[in-house]
Amino acid sequence: MADKVRIAMMSMAHAHAEGYARQVAENPEAKMICVWDDNVERGKAAAQQAGVPYTDDMDAAIGRSDVDAVIVNAPTAQHKEIYLKAIKAGKHVFTEKALTITTKDADEVVAAAKRTSLKFTVSLPNRTRPETILIKDLVERGAIGDVTMIRARVGHQAAIDRWFKGGQLWFVDEKAAGGGAMFDLGCHTTDFIRWVMGPPKSAVAIMNNFSGVYPIDDNGVAIVEFKNKGLGILDSSFVHRSGPNLIEVFGTEGYIGRGFPGQNIVIQSRKLRAGDMDAWVVPVKLPDPKPSIMQAWISAILRDTPLITTVEDGRNLTQLLEGCYTAWHTGKKVEFGA
Repeated sequence: MADKVRIAMMSMAHAHAEGYARQVAENPEAKMICVWDDNVERGKAAAQQAGVPYTDDMDAAIGRSDVDAVIVNAPTAQHKEIYLKAIKAGKHVFTEKALTITTKDADEVVAAAKRTSLKFTVSLPNRTRPETILIKDLVERGAIGDVTMIRARVGHQAAIDRWFKGGQLWFVDEKAAGGGAMFDLGCHTTDFIRWVMGPPKSAVAIMNNFSGVYPIDDNGVAIVEFKNKGLGILDSSFVHRSGPNLIEVFGTEGYIGRGFPGQNIVIQSRKLRAGDMDAWVVPVKLPDPKPSIMQAWISAILRDTPLITTVEDGRNLTQLLEGCYTAWHTGKKVEFGA
């Protein structure tokens, strides 16, 4: 291994692709080698900006001897093909969420990755942020007792303001993206709840197309029962004009709220008392943020340090998303297996 991770950028289709390209350019331990994209105009523009070659040949990009790793920004339906080619070629993988559209495909990817020592990570940045790290730590320490419910909302106005155009219309194509608001934006809160609560037991869901702008779900709620008996309420929207994106954690001994205007995180717990007072606690010092998902991945490749997210985390997210969508499409409660 060289002193830099040499990277092939696999598509610029995702809205975050340009940001990942900047992260590579700004990291002294990384170097972009080439860009592949099945959209010639988009791929050539990105390659020219980065000063690297463009190719429309996926196999050629992955198979280059001077490429150590790939960053996958392609539409979700293309992910499995790229991963399996990359793993077969011995390349490390960084990918946008969701890992895959189906759990069956995710399991195939996990099995392929686990047969190697390659570093495979999924971009789930909620796991790096001080507030969510603190929530996870407080729950694990039992600071609010047993968690009975987590309610998480994430939304913006993508549908009502018609954000998706041109090369990003795949975001609102269910076959290419897996679903709408919950499958894309809802990845962040779905992963967070799964991270804190553990394996799911069952799910029900109602979603709809509120705006009529794009042919996907743009407003939806899923309720998940976890194997620890706690409940999760997942609220995802592309028609959310304003208001906070809250995470609320309810326990037998207290409550944690993140995202209130003017108070980023608040805690109330019988186990965290101010003298004899049962008062709201507003932390004055939060945990340090973790490195970015990409920085942790590059470090893992070069120095074998821990990843923040793994291919199994991506698989678990896909399982929960697929279950929620199946519950909506069938109108029935979905029971999860392993």
